[in-house]
Amino acid sequence: MSTTTYEPQGRQAYDATLQRLSEASVEVHFQAFKDIDWDNPEFAVDPNDERWILPAVDPLGGHPWYRSLPKERQVQIGRHRLVAMTKTGTQFEQLLLLGGTQFLMGLENGNPEFRYFMHELTEETHHIQMFQEFTNRACPEVSGAPQWLMTTIPLIGMLGSWWPTLFFQIILAGEEPIDHLQKDVLRAGGTHPLLNRLMAIHAAEEARHIGFAHAWLEHHTPSMNIVNKMALGLMVPLVLRLGFGAIVIPSKADQKMMGIPDEVMREVFGRRNADMNKVRRDVCADVRMLCEQVGVLNAVTRPVWKLWGVDGRAARFRSEPASARD
Repeated sequence: MSTTTYEPQGRQAYDATLQRLSEASVEVHFQAFKDIDWDNPEFAVDPNDERWILPAVDPLGGHPWYRSLPKERQVQIGRHRLVAMTKTGTQFEQLLLLGGTQFLMGLENGNPEFRYFMHELTEETHHIQMFQEFTNRACPEVSGAPQWLMTTIPLIGMLGSWWPTLFFQIILAGEEPIDHLQKDVLRAGGTHPLLNRLMAIHAAEEARHIGFAHAWLEHHTPSMNIVNKMALGLMVPLVLRLGFGAIVIPSKADQKMMGIPDEVMREVFGRRNADMNKVRRDVCADVRMLCEQVGVLNAVTRPVWKLWGVDGRAARFRSEPASARD
């Protein structure tokens, strides 16, 4: 547990943060069909390109079953998995748009949150466009998010107006794993050049999006009453577990299309896999830090975080390397 005394950001400092984020979105932003040269021969999609082979940093890519497959099967499965995660990212971004517009409807005139968050939603529309175009070109048969998420997206979206504090935690539950995994792949040398370009754009803008979610929660959560804080502290670990699973673990439909045996799925993604458990805890470190700071991760709620496998030491600062916490 962090021993640093936490002081909630005052209104003036919070407004200054929103102004900086808004100005950054104006100065540096990307458009899906302007800043990506889709017709560049380097970005051509060849289904047999060996650069689709999963790097060892991917949970499936480092498993002996995958490594033992003929190279053509590694390529086929790798392409499907990479595109499936990208498609899931598209679906999460659409969830953010759905809930985000509900959130904005409730803001009063003059609230600077409106300007920045509209910038963010605009950027998300371009992420959706670039991810979907990539999916169409590379592996249009993928499914993406699990069925339970697709079924509940309309209800989750309503949280933008019903319970925005939980909605912003849901945003982090989707954005943190995607950001974490994409950066790991890029640091490991990347994959196909087109996907590398998309991931680099996404990581650059996602830093602002994650920063806003953290700033919004830091500013608003401390003023919640004790009942709402307790409810949030009990719900967030479940949301983190589900969000991580939806992003990282192939859906049943994609598992079937890739031909991954059930026993391999259990070995790679099951609760007994110590490496997978560590990755999940590492991905949640920034959110744990935030929740400790605003008082929703405490002695009462901590056992629930352990129950869902998202417990551990909080990060000391955002994006602290996992190796520095070991």
